[in-house]
Amino acid sequence: MKIEDKLKHLEELDKQAQLGGGEKRIKAQHDKGRLTARERVDLLLDKGTFRETDKFVTHRCTDF
Repeated sequence: MKIEDKLKHLEELDKQAQLGGGEKRIKAQHDKGRLTARERVDLLLDKGTFRETDKFVTHRCTDF
C-alpha cells in the first residue's frame, strides 16, 4: 500500500470519527436545541488550538 493510500484511508477514518455517533445523532442533538460535544469545545477554545487525542479508540466500557 502506497503512503498516499494510507493517508487517504486515515482521512476517511478521521471524517468518520468527526461524525461521532453519526449524522442521525447529530441531527437529534440539534433538533433538541443542543450542540454536540465537539461543537461546544469549538466554541470554548480558540480556533486551531484543540488537539484531540485518542480519536480512533474504541472503548470497551459502555456504562458511562
